[in-house]
Amino acid sequence: MRIIPIVGHSGSGKTTLVEKLIRELCARGVKVATIKHAHHQVQLDTPGKDSWRYTQAGAALSMLVTGEGVQLVATDVAERGPLQLAQRFMGEADLVLAEGFSLAPGAKIEVVRRAHNPTPRCTVENGLVALVTDVDEAFPQLPHFALDDVGGIVEFILFQFPLPLGEG
Repeated sequence: MRIIPIVGHSGSGKTTLVEKLIRELCARGVKVATIKHAHHQVQLDTPGKDSWRYTQAGAALSMLVTGEGVQLVATDVAERGPLQLAQRFMGEADLVLAEGFSLAPGAKIEVVRRAHNPTPRCTVENGLVALVTDVDEAFPQLPHFALDDVGGIVEFILFQFPLPLGEG
């Protein structure tokens, strides 16, 4: 299983990008799960909100993490024993898209929009590996993807974070 954080300032378009990536990755046969980090208290699984949108986009699993707890949203849940539930919810995904977690260690892809906030949250030193942006001058040494280049971003993810043989 591979985990790829998608980071950026609030309102930069992270959720919209993750939603599009889910659809494209699912269309390529990749089992995708999501984890969303929220810094504020939220009403869980509200229609139209992020975790609900991920599920509607086709995510098999979606997790929301707040300071108060964790919400796991799963589709097609039948009565199963603890072993089956653990296998389903912990190891079934090929790839996890984690929205937020900009302070977590490891590789990250950041969404940066000139009209919103043209300064990236992350740096190369704390794991930034690519930008989805219209800000050409931000970290020119890194790969840049247009805000609507979902296919290119997916190709980068699958190349940069290869799935084990037989997955995806």
